[in-house]
Amino acid sequence: MIADAKDFITPHITDSHTLDYPCFHTGFVCEYELPRWKPIHIGNFALDISPTRHVVMLWVAALLCLLFTLVALRGHNRRTREGKAPSGAGNGFEAIILYLRNEIILPNVGAHGNAFVPYLLTVFFFVLFANLLGLVPYGATATGNISVTAALAIVSFIVIEVAGMRALGKGYINTIVFWPHDMSLGMKLFISPILTPIEIIGKLTKPFALAIRLFANMISGHVVLLALISLIFTFATWILVPLPIAMALAISGLEIFVGFLQAFIFMLLTSVFIGLIRESAH
Repeated sequence: MIADAKDFITPHITDSHTLDYPCFHTGFVCEYELPRWKPIHIGNFALDISPTRHVVMLWVAALLCLLFTLVALRGHNRRTREGKAPSGAGNGFEAIILYLRNEIILPNVGAHGNAFVPYLLTVFFFVLFANLLGLVPYGATATGNISVTAALAIVSFIVIEVAGMRALGKGYINTIVFWPHDMSLGMKLFISPILTPIEIIGKLTKPFALAIRLFANMISGHVVLLALISLIFTFATWILVPLPIAMALAISGLEIFVGFLQAFIFMLLTSVFIGLIRESAH
């Protein structure tokens, strides 16, 4: 019980069935217990679909994506009808979207890549909002949960492989089985069993890299930030308060940059992987 009472960091970076909200009669933070639903039994396996803190943050991130997009679109359409140049949120969103589409997505995805623009832009803004919610008071970083980043990576993996299937057709099997067409049959039979597992491993390392990179970068910043704040309680003296707070503010500013950067990298790598598998068709 003593160890748990001194554990300042773990409760802030792990998932739970509670939400924090401001209150003053029991300190600055109170907890709201989220509803617990009966698990769904599939044979001997029990699937708990009760909402957790990170699930709620994902809902909020999705809602923010929808809200900001609709507000920006509405403002953009209104200015267009009036014959005026876009301004405010509409102008900002248009600049970001055009930059990502024209300078990042289309050059990496390749020819006829417009079909992938909606998904990749959605990934960028969704991951961005999920990253930044952890810096909001009483919020949490859902992308600091390996299950969340793994799910995002799996969805991207499916999109990448489906893109390859559509672009390559029957030739998609060559991305799994290494079968060099310019070699003799004897060399093919010798090399294929050796390099085919490498091809498969290379295919699976892409979603693994996406998941681990996002998870590690988001959780590490919060661990450092919370460790700095915990120095105040560890030394229990007001003399050291300004130093940890100043360092925590600096780390918070860096975390904002990292939130944008990791959303950008996740979208960039996904577009590069899509482009690589589609390029095999040319």
